[in-house]
Amino acid sequence: MSTDDTPEKSGEPGRPEGPKKPEGAEKPKRPEGPEKPQAPEPEPRPEPRPEPEAEPEAEREAEPAPGPDLEPVEPGEEYAAPTAPLTGRQRLVNGLWPPRLTRAQLTVALLLCVLGLGLAIQVRSTSDNSALRGARQEDLVRILDELDNRTKRLEDEKRRLENQRTELESSSNQAAEARKQTEQKEDQLGVLAGTVTAQGPGIELTVSDSKGAVEADKLLDTIQELRAAGAEAIQINDVRVVADTYFSGTAGKVEIDGKKVSQPYKFKVIGKSQDLEPALNIPGGIVQTLEKEQAGVSVSRSEKIIVDALRPAKRPDYARSSSQ
Repeated sequence: MSTDDTPEKSGEPGRPEGPKKPEGAEKPKRPEGPEKPQAPEPEPRPEPRPEPEAEPEAEREAEPAPGPDLEPVEPGEEYAAPTAPLTGRQRLVNGLWPPRLTRAQLTVALLLCVLGLGLAIQVRSTSDNSALRGARQEDLVRILDELDNRTKRLEDEKRRLENQRTELESSSNQAAEARKQTEQKEDQLGVLAGTVTAQGPGIELTVSDSKGAVEADKLLDTIQELRAAGAEAIQINDVRVVADTYFSGTAGKVEIDGKKVSQPYKFKVIGKSQDLEPALNIPGGIVQTLEKEQAGVSVSRSEKIIVDALRPAKRPDYARSSSQ
């Protein structure tokens, strides 16, 4: 017996049916996600480049192929060979040149230059003072003899003065002895001052200067050398040479004490000829110096030289004897 309350069977037996969807209801839509990115349009392909023409085999062989020994460079350039490692000497040269100088280095270099210049000047002056290093043995012996003779003269003078003092102290008539020694001293001072005539052994020196090349200073050097050798009285031509004699003028126009003298210059010198002549002929001495000036020089010894050129006796304007 069937009634209306009996549930209807669904298609599948034993499974109750769920609530029915109302009619007209639409099926729910799935939410849309983000839009998919569109693929980019393909870029146009570049047109194929024409293949380069084949190079001749000779040129292809000459072109170096890149390898481990060559460094790559930009296209179109030649491959450059890699630089070899530098040696120690090359690194030292590269460090020194070109020079990279600082102010301190320049200051040190300047100081070293000044120091070197000073040392060079000192060495040169020392070499000039030792001009006798290249002299011959005979010349050195002669110079040594001259020095010994000069020392002997000074010792003789000292001994004579001591004897005079002894005579004055021991003489009974000291006034007469003092007057005698004063007269002798006056004669000696007159010879030195050029106020009296002098004679004695010595030498004659003649300097011929036909080309006018001898300067006044060369004649002055001659006088100084003669005095150092022991000359006691000197006369040039007709001019007496004393302590205050001066030389002036130029070559060929030499003046002595303001008086012009012409060549040949004749020196009359009183002194020990054994000392005077060697002093003029030493290596680098007056004779060689004058010969370098193309002047003729002659030296002769004589047992009697007369120096008769006189100078007027002048009283000093300011100097007085300390005994007054």
